[in-house]
Amino acid sequence: MNKNPYTVLGVNENATDDQIKAAYRELAKKYHPDNYQDSPLRDLANEKMQEINDAYDEILRMRKEGRSYSSGSTGNYGYNNSNTYTNYPDVRNYIRTGRLDDAQTILNGVPATKRDAEWYFLQGMVHYRRGWTDQAFSYFSTACNMDPGNAEFRQVLNQMNNQRNYHSPEYNRTVNAGGCSSCDMCSALCCADTCCECMGGDLCTCC
Repeated sequence: MNKNPYTVLGVNENATDDQIKAAYRELAKKYHPDNYQDSPLRDLANEKMQEINDAYDEILRMRKEGRSYSSGSTGNYGYNNSNTYTNYPDVRNYIRTGRLDDAQTILNGVPATKRDAEWYFLQGMVHYRRGWTDQAFSYFSTACNMDPGNAEFRQVLNQMNNQRNYHSPEYNRTVNAGGCSSCDMCSALCCADTCCECMGGDLCTCC
């Protein structure tokens, strides 16, 4: 739905579950179609009742998944700073501002059956920012396998691959033998770093 579901029910986003339920019941009682069987407002009441039901269901779904409503988005979805469609605007904001525990809390609240490619990608971001690069790489790989056409996911996975290769013995032998220089690799990593705002701009430290 396009409208803010909290606005439809006439409650604040910080309202308790009991307050949400009470508001829904009050509106459902007021606009129930049975009250308008012989009224010219019957069709309008049906539309209003549908809107109320959709709003209530949307709020329950958001709270179950640990998400909040983002103004100007469709339902609880939104866009990140790169104008890329995202199911997790709050998680991205938390990662970008270093609030990793808050980001992890929301991700943990998503049921296993609803964990999509972006969920694994952002889980990888949280692990990467904590310095757990092996786990991050695994999450990024899963995200790319689930959504191989996503340029953002692929860019970050390639970036991780480059970083891992940079620290490998094989790469050091290539450099010593006259191959690509460490500055070339650093430049490539810094360039890739700009493709995802969740990285925080601090990936490359070799220069």
